[in-house]
Amino acid sequence: MTPVQTAIVENSFRLVAPIAEPAAAIFYERLFALDPALKPLFARTDIRDQGRKLMQAIGFVVAHLRRPDTLLPAVAALGARHGAYGVQPAHYDTVGQALLETLAEGLGPHFTAEVRNAWAAAYGVLARTMIEATETPRAAA
Repeated sequence: MTPVQTAIVENSFRLVAPIAEPAAAIFYERLFALDPALKPLFARTDIRDQGRKLMQAIGFVVAHLRRPDTLLPAVAALGARHGAYGVQPAHYDTVGQALLETLAEGLGPHFTAEVRNAWAAAYGVLARTMIEATETPRAAA
């Protein structure tokens, strides 16, 4: 990510934070519409609580984009946990699509091509880190 993309993500997240609860609901609606097979991964989960955790995680990521030495180990640990829950590398594309669609709806006219590209770049770094963390234990085994 470029410094400009980082600033764009930070600034646009300020518009998302006040609508965190409905944004999380939109995200999970989109996610399950895009891939209904993901719904069983959340069968024992309070989706509202999960939505709060999602928004807290996104907030953490945005707050630490300028500190990859802090961010990436935390994201890798999250990826390892998600792997244990049954999340597969292919699921990350669907999650990224759901995230971008949620941002488009939540930000409305503020969701420009530049904002979309910045969020896609941020998500790309996170997804790669999480996937690598999931695959590393398998490669070592």
